[in-house]
Amino acid sequence: MKEFKELAISPQLLRAIEEMGFTSMTEIQEKAIPIMMEGREIIAKAPTGTGKTCAFGIPIVEKVNAASRDLQALILCPTRELCTQICDDLRQLAQFKEGMQIVSIYGGQPMGKQLAALKRSPQVVVATPGRLLDHMSRRTIRLDHVATVVLDEADEMLDMGFFKDVRKILDRLPKEKQMVMFSATISREVMDIGWLYQRDAEEITVQPVELSRPRITQYSCQVTGRKKIHTLAALIKGQQYQRVLVFCNTKYATTSLCDQLAACGVSAECINGDMLQSARNQVMARFKAGQLPVLIATDVAARGIDVTDVDAVFNFDVPQDNESYTHRIGRTGRAQKEGVAYIFYSPDEEKRLKNIIRYTRNDIRPIVVDDSGNFTLK
Repeated sequence: MKEFKELAISPQLLRAIEEMGFTSMTEIQEKAIPIMMEGREIIAKAPTGTGKTCAFGIPIVEKVNAASRDLQALILCPTRELCTQICDDLRQLAQFKEGMQIVSIYGGQPMGKQLAALKRSPQVVVATPGRLLDHMSRRTIRLDHVATVVLDEADEMLDMGFFKDVRKILDRLPKEKQMVMFSATISREVMDIGWLYQRDAEEITVQPVELSRPRITQYSCQVTGRKKIHTLAALIKGQQYQRVLVFCNTKYATTSLCDQLAACGVSAECINGDMLQSARNQVMARFKAGQLPVLIATDVAARGIDVTDVDAVFNFDVPQDNESYTHRIGRTGRAQKEGVAYIFYSPDEEKRLKNIIRYTRNDIRPIVVDDSGNFTLK
């Protein structure tokens, strides 16, 4: 892979990249950055955890005119967590570019705080579609000078019912703009948006390679009722995991499991869509800082969680679709580290588990767990 210093970028941006600890580009960065720098459009299919934010963030930070008070770049993404994550990463990239303002706007955050941020005339805005439309209707944001628009996690965003909202936003942008889409899958909706709004977009596909493919040992455990909680607590304690992600299918299940783990002597907190954004941010900050050993989340709330040293992922509930399983376990085994993933299932869910194994082509080994958290292969 090429190194970042080979790119024709400013010393300030290169210094920021080095301070972030990056030297060599990932495949998506090596392919996408030169194309974006030339002003061409992209539709990119790339797995999660491949460095997509820097792939579009570096060209944006390099090309934005920090002396101008116009909004020049817009990034749309599906969830609050991903929105704040992208904003944080872009601010790191722009840390030595004087005068550059980057703002995130999303639902669940007080409107007054966002209005104050927008009054500072940011050159870059990262937004969820719903809240951006709110600001557009209030005329608190203007899109007539946007030169680059990025749709990140495009498949997720359009699958979550934002298709019409995204179209309303894109219809209000200048026709002579650069549009870039990054997506884990190229769904029908992604293809439709590309056909409607892009001009001769360059298609990029990045396949998982062995070097970057997460190294995750996967186990399945048939367990039901109250024994699920005790098995989860036993594994966390017995295997001495320091940082664990637990996935549930519903908001209620996250709060219920949180209380039940506490009763078993395991410190845990949860994030879900019913919580205030400020509370979710506090929990996430504690988890990232290593102050919270167990984080329980729904699939939607977990979007944007980017922690490189998660020891284990637990599917406390069997995911409702096959791709969710891949997204969940991909939170561990990142940055060339090894990880562990578990999936709990009932006898009624055995057929569903077999479907996941067939779809993912993963080796998910059945285990039996004792009360001390030790396990043996079945």
